[in-house]
Amino acid sequence: MKALHRTGNKLVHQNSQPWLHQEGREIQAFGTVRQFPLGLSHDARLYSCQRLNQILADTQIIYSVYKKNHWLMRGATFYQLHLLLDRHADEQVKLIDALAERIQTLGGLAVGDPRHVAEITRIPRAPNGCEEVPAMLSRLLEAHELILVDAHDAAKRTVEQGDDGTNDLIVSEVIRVNELEAWFIAEHLVDTPLVRTR
Repeated sequence: MKALHRTGNKLVHQNSQPWLHQEGREIQAFGTVRQFPLGLSHDARLYSCQRLNQILADTQIIYSVYKKNHWLMRGATFYQLHLLLDRHADEQVKLIDALAERIQTLGGLAVGDPRHVAEITRIPRAPNGCEEVPAMLSRLLEAHELILVDAHDAAKRTVEQGDDGTNDLIVSEVIRVNELEAWFIAEHLVDTPLVRTR
């Protein structure tokens, strides 16, 4: 439906119909950085974005594994693990947002499309079906360790590049959250009976 609107001395037709099926050209290629006045060299920002995108892809996958295991949890500790895994998933979502925003702040492009994430991640794919609970938890621990090994190396190398902001994010958030979550999960894999007999 068209309406007339006066702009200065001109009558302009306005239309409330959305512009559907729009297509546009790509205005920044993935793996590039724009120049921002951050006091960091192009190479330092590019390197940080590459490292952060790897951690971001792996973090998106561990989030998905947490949610899947939260839904598929079984057994005597169902309730506790169901809640714990959901809490850990929520913490991973916060990391995803912090990582993506840091990449964008550096002038890069954060990996976001799930198909692109699947191409980049190093976390092995879980089976489509439901695993036994110890296997689910063990898979999470292995994913945490993979992220932590990469995060420790990235923290060291980004500080060498002079990128203290990226180092701070990796150390203060990525490493600390993943270490804590790994501890909580590992304690659920200790074989202690619920009841002891004399």
